[in-house]
Amino acid sequence: MIPSALRGQLIALPETRELDVFASLLERRGARVLRAPLVTILDAPDPQPVLHWLRDFSGGGFQELVLLTGEGLRRMLGCVERHEPALRAPFLAALAQVRKITRGPKPARALRELGLSPEMEASVPTTAGIISTLSSLELRGHVVGVQLYATEPNLPLQDFLRGAGAEVRVVAPYVYADKSADAAVHELLAQLSSGAVAAIAFTSSSQVERLFSVADAQQVRAALAATEVAAVGPVVAAALRQRGVVVSAMPESSWFMKPLAAELARLLGGSAPAGGAPE
Repeated sequence: MIPSALRGQLIALPETRELDVFASLLERRGARVLRAPLVTILDAPDPQPVLHWLRDFSGGGFQELVLLTGEGLRRMLGCVERHEPALRAPFLAALAQVRKITRGPKPARALRELGLSPEMEASVPTTAGIISTLSSLELRGHVVGVQLYATEPNLPLQDFLRGAGAEVRVVAPYVYADKSADAAVHELLAQLSSGAVAAIAFTSSSQVERLFSVADAQQVRAALAATEVAAVGPVVAAALRQRGVVVSAMPESSWFMKPLAAELARLLGGSAPAGGAPE
């Protein structure tokens, strides 16, 4: 049985897609959970550019494919299933043939769900990590597909690839949409500022961006300074630190929710519950 290392601690979760899974991990350790989903993921509003890319890719001619997220690969397959099911077989055949480079464990896991695996994985799941990994390859004259992180164009990666002599063809199969009304975000900030929340655990940089897009940056930093801040991995931690936020906990090498829950237990397990009414 998992010890109740977080008994009575109130932890805020801005997660959306796997909110119940993450909440359960923490509640089993004795925590109370403040569910505060900040964003949701939607298919690209216009499927035609995605389908055009998928047809192009399925026709062959690509040497490499950079997968930045597992969500992106799953959304591409979903687009095929909804709009052009006959494209699934040639897409999977082309996917098996190209050299696949993944930014982190999630796109690698999405490939394994299809019976495939990446030929190369970035040692650090960041753009810099991807670039470092690609630096060992001869890319001149290659066609390289890049599945984007939502609609972020990732110009540093594109510039690197073009500078290496590659032709870059990008696809953006999903977008982020705001989940919480602004009033709910302000309520979350108020609860953080009050000291009632022991920690907030960020699982994507889009959650950080959402907070800072709704309220004054100084207000957000002050609210986050009143609690412990945890990040699921280096990309999210960097998004926080770039905005002047101190990150108190992050898994060392396995950037998933279960290790993040363990880090929160390590961080908070030895302290008394944060302020706020008892259960």
